[in-house]
Amino acid sequence: MEHTEFGRTLRRLRDHVAPDTVGVVAGSRRRAAGLRREELAALAGISADYLTRLEQGRATSPSAQVVEALARSLRVADAERELLFRLAGHAAPGADVVPSRIPPSVQRLLDRLSDTPVAVLDAAGTILTANGPYDALMGPVGALRGHERNTAWRHLVGPGSRAVHSDAEQRAFEASVVAELRLTVARYPLDRGLRQLVRDLRAASERFVELWETGDTAPPRSSGRRKVVEHPAVGRIALDCDTLRIATDDLTVLAYTAEPGSADAERLALAVVLGTQSLVG
Repeated sequence: MEHTEFGRTLRRLRDHVAPDTVGVVAGSRRRAAGLRREELAALAGISADYLTRLEQGRATSPSAQVVEALARSLRVADAERELLFRLAGHAAPGADVVPSRIPPSVQRLLDRLSDTPVAVLDAAGTILTANGPYDALMGPVGALRGHERNTAWRHLVGPGSRAVHSDAEQRAFEASVVAELRLTVARYPLDRGLRQLVRDLRAASERFVELWETGDTAPPRSSGRRKVVEHPAVGRIALDCDTLRIATDDLTVLAYTAEPGSADAERLALAVVLGTQSLVG
């Protein structure tokens, strides 16, 4: 079977990534030193079958979004990231595209928050990556496909989230999300993927059209706010959701915590234990 240069490079990079450096727990019976296909596929949010076809040259036109997800999951250096884009037939995203690269400094921050539910979103509100505790709390990000990773799509079209809002809170949240998306479109007017997201939202949600056409700007947000999460195993958990803006890379880091010693902290810890066990098993 003829392998493409992209497939060979991808396989080489996968074989040389130590599992613990990307947050994968390696079992004692593990034979390969690198990542398994299913592990990289889960990290990148694609199917193991598609990854197999990419490596074997049976799929030869991965989208720029898939290439970025693979490069991010492998934590490759800038030169290798650019190589992957070039071999896939794409130019590496420039300044006119919503940034989706997570720089090493931000990745180190995530590594140090490995016991805290954390997710990283791009300027359009799309989840780029999330750790195990976040998956355990909010549901596995890897199960979200396409637009479902985008905050506006998830709340205005589906499938929603585990966050609990009153009707008034939900409407205010929707307005804020759409207003922030409008500002992002203004900053990146040449981003074709972003324009497609807006077109798809307009076609799928009357509420989005209503909010988009008001032209409102985003209301100011505080750096932290309370959020109630309805967890399927442990019930409702009241949490602090703190937002860290990475201005230089136009990224947002969300972190969920509870007051130490509180009943909510106990429920959060239980949710994380239950969820991470099921993700590993």
